[in-house]
Order: sequence, then C-alpha cells, then structure tokens
Amino acid sequence: MKYIIVFAVVLGVALAAPPQEERDAQIIKYENDNLGLDGYKFSYDTSNQINRQEQAQLKNFGEDISALVVQGSYSYTGDDGQIYTVKYIADENGFQPEAAHIPRA
Repeated sequence: MKYIIVFAVVLGVALAAPPQEERDAQIIKYENDNLGLDGYKFSYDTSNQINRQEQAQLKNFGEDISALVVQGSYSYTGDDGQIYTVKYIADENGFQPEAAHIPRA
C-alpha cells in the first residue's frame, strides 16, 4: 500500500510539471520605462505566446492622499489552444479584470 501511495505522489508531481516548451520559454521582447514617482510602463512577449503590458500613473485623491492607478492586460494560450486575454484596472475601486472567459457578477 505504501508503494502505491508513493507511486501516486510521484506520478502527480510528474503530471503537474509544465511541458518542456513552457520551461524553456524565452523573453523575445521587453520594454520598461520607469517614470519615477509619477508611474511606470512595461511590456513583454515570450516565445510561448504569453504577453503582458501594464502602465501606472499617479492619481491624487485628496490633499495628502495619492496612489498609483494601474491598467494593463495579459494574454496566454490555454490548454485548448485558444488565446485568452484579460484586461484589468486597479484603482480606488480595487482590482477589476475583464475577459470573455471570466463570469460577470
């Protein structure tokens, strides 16, 4: 019985590991612009079709209250071969993602 449990654990770990092409993915494009206290902007693309872009700007909410408002998106290819894209904003209302595959309230 002990050997069956050990075998099941080893098999589970092996199946959970990402495929070789995922582990060997390379960054093929990277841009980064640090705007100091006013915000930032970056983007990257990888060889396994993952990409992301994000930018942030400083927003004043009151006399002594300011915070970064972040907007961005990321895309990836799912196990079904479909490309999924998520757009988001994070501001005074929290993190707000939007995508066709995410259920809406």
